[in-house]
Amino acid sequence: IQKLCDRVASSTLLDDRRNAVRALKSLSKKYRLEVGIQAMEHLIHVLQTDCSDSEIIGYALDTLYNIISNDEEEEVEENSTRQNEDLGSQFTEIFIKQQENVTLLLSLLEEFDFHVRWPGVKLLTSLLKQLGPQVQQIILVSPMGVSRLMDLLADSREVIRNDGVLLLQALTRSNGAIQKIVAFENAFERLLDIITEEGNSDGGIVVEDCLILLQNLLKNNNSNQNFFKEGSYIQRMKPWFEVGDENSGWSAQKVTNLHLMLQLVRVLVSPNNPPGATSSCQKAMFQCGLLQQLCTILMATGVPADILTETINTVSEVIRGCQVNQDYFASVNAPSNPPRPAIVVLLMSMVNERQPFVLRCAVLYCFQCFLYKNQKGQGEIVATLLPSTIDATGNSVSAGQLLCGGLFSTDSLSNWCAAVALAHALQENATQKEQLLRVQLATSIGNPPVSLLQQCTNILSQGDKIDRRGSKIQTRVGLLMLLCTWLSNCPIAVTHFLHNSANVPFLTGQIAENLGEEEQLVQGLCALLLGISIYFNDNSLESYMKDKLKQLIEKRIGKENFIEKLGFISKHELYSRASQKPQPNFPSPEYMIFDHEFTKLVKELEGVITKAIYKSSEEDKKEEEVKKTLEQFDSIVTHYKNMIQEQDLQLEELKQQISTLKCQNEQLQTAVTQQVSQIQQHKDQYNLLKIQLGKENQHQGSHSDGAQMNGIQPEEIGRLREEIEELKSNQELLQSQLAEKDSLIENLKSSQPSPGTNEQSSATDSARESEQIAELKQELATLKSQLNSQSVEITKLQTEKQELLQKTEALTQSVPVPGESETVVATRTTDVEGRLSALLQETKELKNEIKALSEERTAIKEQLDSSNSTIAILQNEKNKLEVDITDSKKEQDDLLVLLADQDQKIFSLKNKLKELGHPVEEEDELESGDQDDEDDEDEDDGKEQGRYELEGHGVTIFTRKEFTFVQIDLKAFSEVICGVLDENGPIFGHRFLKVLLPFIT
Repeated sequence: IQKLCDRVASSTLLDDRRNAVRALKSLSKKYRLEVGIQAMEHLIHVLQTDCSDSEIIGYALDTLYNIISNDEEEEVEENSTRQNEDLGSQFTEIFIKQQENVTLLLSLLEEFDFHVRWPGVKLLTSLLKQLGPQVQQIILVSPMGVSRLMDLLADSREVIRNDGVLLLQALTRSNGAIQKIVAFENAFERLLDIITEEGNSDGGIVVEDCLILLQNLLKNNNSNQNFFKEGSYIQRMKPWFEVGDENSGWSAQKVTNLHLMLQLVRVLVSPNNPPGATSSCQKAMFQCGLLQQLCTILMATGVPADILTETINTVSEVIRGCQVNQDYFASVNAPSNPPRPAIVVLLMSMVNERQPFVLRCAVLYCFQCFLYKNQKGQGEIVATLLPSTIDATGNSVSAGQLLCGGLFSTDSLSNWCAAVALAHALQENATQKEQLLRVQLATSIGNPPVSLLQQCTNILSQGDKIDRRGSKIQTRVGLLMLLCTWLSNCPIAVTHFLHNSANVPFLTGQIAENLGEEEQLVQGLCALLLGISIYFNDNSLESYMKDKLKQLIEKRIGKENFIEKLGFISKHELYSRASQKPQPNFPSPEYMIFDHEFTKLVKELEGVITKAIYKSSEEDKKEEEVKKTLEQFDSIVTHYKNMIQEQDLQLEELKQQISTLKCQNEQLQTAVTQQVSQIQQHKDQYNLLKIQLGKENQHQGSHSDGAQMNGIQPEEIGRLREEIEELKSNQELLQSQLAEKDSLIENLKSSQPSPGTNEQSSATDSARESEQIAELKQELATLKSQLNSQSVEITKLQTEKQELLQKTEALTQSVPVPGESETVVATRTTDVEGRLSALLQETKELKNEIKALSEERTAIKEQLDSSNSTIAILQNEKNKLEVDITDSKKEQDDLLVLLADQDQKIFSLKNKLKELGHPVEEEDELESGDQDDEDDEDEDDGKEQGRYELEGHGVTIFTRKEFTFVQIDLKAFSEVICGVLDENGPIFGHRFLKVLLPFIT
């Protein structure tokens, strides 16, 4: 070994070093100590320097693995002097002393070569097994250390992937930080994929390793549990439990896998988890059908006993405290003929002494979880015991009958289980405690029936006289726990219990005797039951009032002795064990003594019973008076609370109405703003239309001026001149009238704010706003009426408070109440006054808000009224303007026709004068504005007289005497019009046609 180490350290050739390391590997198993002492440093040096050669790296890693790991064969071959030495941990400590060695090993795992990666995985796994916490800390602080190891799960070679799972098992054990990193590196997805590929529960040991790793990641890690639930991984667990009908092929590996799968479900819904996380997982399991699948296994045949037991425990925790799941479980029926509820089938197994003890404990736990915080289920169980619901024919067995049968059987374990199960049906449910007092039992033929409470006390008083199988005290402990649970917080049950004159002497006799250690627990439970009878006694029985029972204890037992016997319960060794977990997990039936919920009851009542025993009669009287006073105050405070709640609801409604009114107010304001903007737009549109109308008038005037007519009839010159003068005067008169009309139209249009269509929309908007204002008024009136009614109620409340304060002062003066009770009363009264003052303050704020809202409404109403008046005025002016415009248009059309006729006559007269040779004055030519027409006459001298043709436009004009004829080629003319429309757009085309059509017509 020394020579080989020298060769590794001094050889320059890689082959020599490789051969030396190979030789050390072959010697490392047999001579583990020598190779480890002499060669470890050289092997680490090889890992650092020869990392380029995968073969020598593989040999070095294998050698280190042989040195550090503890194999079973090695223990047999070791000499006797080395058997007690833990070589693995010592060599591991040497290796990790330099943290760079672990970092180097992590970097080597990135090598894909099989001969490097696989021995590296085995070596790191061995290091974690030897000194896990130290190696975990080194890997945690190493950059990307955990991420490198997660890549092993994606390796295509199953050997490396499976050993990577084992490595992650060791890495995640008891280290929450690494568990979170591994979970967020997508470990859940990869592990579930591996389980699916391997065949779920039918897979091999790889599935088992993956399930153990999942448990490491989820157990006691709330962050990972929440991530698992939110990632919808619970839904992927459902196929695990799809067990076929052929249940004969239950291999050992399948049983192990299914057992781990059930445990994984329990990890997610464990009672030790935060209630919110457990509840969300329970709901998810019901929604995805996982609970239904578990119930199928529960009711299936041929399932192995340990799988059935674990399934019952799993279903128990899935339904514990979840009302939806509990309701579903109550509806599950066993596949029998006739079908029976699953609860009944399970209870039959619990009270059957031939069933395995572990299975009976699981059924009891399932029944407890079904009734946990489930008052509906408690009522259904108790109802099966009542006379009105019992099946007289005896064809079906109910849950209550099974519990009674187990309670009075000769098997002590059945007695205990039935008593605890029945106690859970009464847990924190005063109604069912009173209902159970109605249960009557027929003991024997010919004898009258007795109550269930009486039968329990009868069996308890018989003690060991009845020959029972099992523990001697188990039956009595179970019955005493049932009675204590039944009588606590139920004065009516206490009265029924004390009504039997034999019960109190039996309890005092049991407590006063000096018995062995086994009987001390029974004495303690009897003391607890007697203390409950005192503390919850309403003094309805004169012979067993609180004072008389205390005197009886002081005379026959002694207060100190009674308290000492009461303390035997909490001092018992099995008491602390039962108080840790809700699940009844006992190694053997002899250890089944205490129930988890009963330990909570003992903690709650032990102190108050001790105080009640030491109190004097005067203190009891004072306390009763204080209780009565407090009850009165409680009733009054409850009344006020109810009133305050009602007023709170009314305030909420009023606030909602206020918010609605505010929204409507905002809508109205926006509507007003929109109307203002619309009015401004209408003004702008009107100004634009005004300008356009002026241009159109000019255009029409130019056309009328440009219309020229030809055709001359020879007449006398004098008559023509007279006609010309007359026509001139008429034309001037008509033009002056036309100017007056135009000015009148302009004035009317300047006073018009908007076109007719927009005015109609404004009127519509104003009508809608008026409707909204009416609704707002109605809602405001309703709000005021509600506020007035609330003010009346507040006034009544204040008067009642004053009367209450007066009564309180009278009571305090007449009855001396301890300072503590006065403080309580004052505190509650102060609380009520505070609530009232807060309510008054809130009402004042509400009034202020309503006042502000009414002011805003008034302002809006004024704005709307002004806008409505403005709209009405504008509407009237618009109507007048429309009438005037219509009249003006008619007159204008008439004037245009007259002007056209006059122009035609003037043109014809001028032409006749020219033909006759009479000179035409220049002034006449300027007034007629016919310069362009004279040019046209010079150009058209060669044309036929009285005929004008617009070439390319499809228009020909004929003049005959005083008439003018226009001939139009529609095809050519329409092309002209279309060209105009294409070049200038539709607006110009519309105006063009509007001007042209009157002349064409």
